[in-house]
Amino acid sequence: MIWDPYYECMDPEQRAELQVRRLRETVARLNVSVPWYRDRFADRGIGPEDIKSLDDLRHLPFTTKDDLRDTYPFGLFAVPPEECVRIHASSGTTGKPIIGGYTREDINSVWAETIARTIACGGGTSHDVLHNAYGYGLFTGGLGLHYGGELMGCLVIPASGGNTERQLMLMEDLGSTILCCTPSYALTIADTAADLGIDPDRLKLKSGIFGAEVWSEGARESIEERLGLSAHDIYGLTEVIGPGVAGECEAKAGLHVFDDHFIPEIIDPDSGEPLPPGEAGELVFTCITKRAFPLIRFRTRDISRLQYGKCECGRTHPRMERITGRTDDMLIIRGVNVFPSQIEEVLLQIEEVEPHYQLVLTREGRLDNLEVQVEVSPAMFSDEVRKLEAIEEKIRERLSSSLGIRVGVKLVEPKSIERSIGKAKRVIDMREEA
Repeated sequence: MIWDPYYECMDPEQRAELQVRRLRETVARLNVSVPWYRDRFADRGIGPEDIKSLDDLRHLPFTTKDDLRDTYPFGLFAVPPEECVRIHASSGTTGKPIIGGYTREDINSVWAETIARTIACGGGTSHDVLHNAYGYGLFTGGLGLHYGGELMGCLVIPASGGNTERQLMLMEDLGSTILCCTPSYALTIADTAADLGIDPDRLKLKSGIFGAEVWSEGARESIEERLGLSAHDIYGLTEVIGPGVAGECEAKAGLHVFDDHFIPEIIDPDSGEPLPPGEAGELVFTCITKRAFPLIRFRTRDISRLQYGKCECGRTHPRMERITGRTDDMLIIRGVNVFPSQIEEVLLQIEEVEPHYQLVLTREGRLDNLEVQVEVSPAMFSDEVRKLEAIEEKIRERLSSSLGIRVGVKLVEPKSIERSIGKAKRVIDMREEA
């Protein structure tokens, strides 16, 4: 099924004309309503009247996560906050989150629409029962899939995360046909089902829509085999809209980027110059239909490739490869963005510990775990165990508040973490050894 054949199967030349018109309108609106963009357009000597073709996109300024932090909270909003009906957020590089605003039109006409397309890419129809185990709240996953599922006409089960045994009971009793969650949680569901003696045949699952973290083909094969469904990758980020930027169809030959809403580019991460189709580089998006928070040339730091040409499914959108890495130091732990600098900021406020730490990533079963190892100060090291445990708990609580997830904390001896004369090795990734 194709949700909107008119736009999804549009002739590429016709779509390019649509993109240029929408891009010109967006730049004109930002030039009036967002001083930050107006100044940068002026610095570049470009205005909406200068945009004649998609080649002119390269003359527009980039937007980065640092820009979002510097203009927090509403500096890049194109409408007053009172015209917004919702805020979502993800972790930033400091204690302040990266927030995105949505008007009613953004939610109903853009976000729900692109999520409906995403569900259709995964084989969904209005007859499906959609079990949504993405987290609800400031995280975009839960409510994004929820509204798109309802627009499609699915029976939506807003299960959110956790309580896996209960989720399996609901899936079995309510006849869920589509599972939406992170890939790692899908594997946890499979493990729990096996522990409970639930055969996949007892479930009616036919399709899974999985995103919010990097996953491999091996993980796909395991999920498909163990849950008896077809697993589909999706892509999105809070800064652009959330999930719904791109979705993988049943051909599984890349994720269709819904470029009538979000124009993709691949650039050289060092020079910033656009790269030819098929070359790997940093993924950049420009929003051309959003009202509240349309970003121009947002640098995602994600590494991918774009390929063009009609897919065997009939869609003509460009397709992006699965993300292969990042150009910055962001970690994704159970679908939550975590920056080492966030952790460092918290640790520097704890007087009982030294500013020497390492982040150890491990895999327990199917889930990623993060343990923060930090040196205790010499004065505290010889103290009684009860006090050291209290320090660990204090750090754990503060990190949980800052990051939005629980992480392990381990106090280690003074000077036990290897020093470096260059860039410190903060992250020890042991997941491949598990």
